[in-house]
Amino acid sequence: MTILNSLKLVITTMLLLICSTIAFGQKLAPKERILAPDQTITSTITGKDYQLYLSFPKNYSTKDSITYPVLYVLDGMNASRIISGIRPLMHLGNQLEDVIIVGIGSGLDPLSWYNNRYNDYTTSVSIPRDETTRDKANGLWGKKFDVPKGNFKSGGAAKFLKIIKTEIAPYLDKNYKTNADRGITGHSLGGLFTAYCLVNSDGYFTRFGINSPAIWWDNEKLLNQAVAQFTENKIWDLPQTKVFISVGDQEDSFMVPTMMKFSKYLEDSNYENIDLKWKIFDGENHISVIPASLSKTINILYRKK
Repeated sequence: MTILNSLKLVITTMLLLICSTIAFGQKLAPKERILAPDQTITSTITGKDYQLYLSFPKNYSTKDSITYPVLYVLDGMNASRIISGIRPLMHLGNQLEDVIIVGIGSGLDPLSWYNNRYNDYTTSVSIPRDETTRDKANGLWGKKFDVPKGNFKSGGAAKFLKIIKTEIAPYLDKNYKTNADRGITGHSLGGLFTAYCLVNSDGYFTRFGINSPAIWWDNEKLLNQAVAQFTENKIWDLPQTKVFISVGDQEDSFMVPTMMKFSKYLEDSNYENIDLKWKIFDGENHISVIPASLSKTINILYRKK
């Protein structure tokens, strides 16, 4: 081998080593994954947009006449992806009924999401307290988003329920293969709203997942209504209804007692048409309990017989 060829070989080898070092040294940027709503509905009642995140049973097809129950999941942008991810695993064991899951979103950014849910999910108008008390909306959240005092509005639950019944559900019924078997689940203020739907139930929903419910709201106004109703009414004229109620044992000190009071009075009423189950999750706080409660919710409400 000539000196020139040897020099070429050395140079080539060095270049290959340099290129390989550069290639292996480069780090890949994470891909941005944006969860986009499948549909958006503008309410004629409030003028607000509601995003719908849809998840369908594995064998859903437009070519047959099969219809499916619907589970409405509040705080849909976040909660629906958790519960939609849980379902395929449970289907591996053939444990669940087929159900269409509809996450209802109330905003595409943190401020609009919290602002809208604070109004839509609360059952009465209540003056916000400061951040040292139970209601932190105009304290912790106000500071987080730099929201002017008094910006958060409350007491819109009746309107939001009307939106579901007269705008969202009819849209879904028109465009997808739904039936009249409807469930609803929510967490925190969403749990408050779900409890409100149960206490005022007319049979429109027959499956309820009430998780970490904020039934301390407005000096326990809804809780007191529920206790009076469960105590005084020995018969509740409803179709067969499933109810699951949960809370984490590490949540704020007032969460477990109010949840237990609601659950025990409903349990003691012994309504023949109410199938009630409740659970306190060990070692879970108000946030960490969300995946556990959603998993248990779909398992309790839609587990095959």
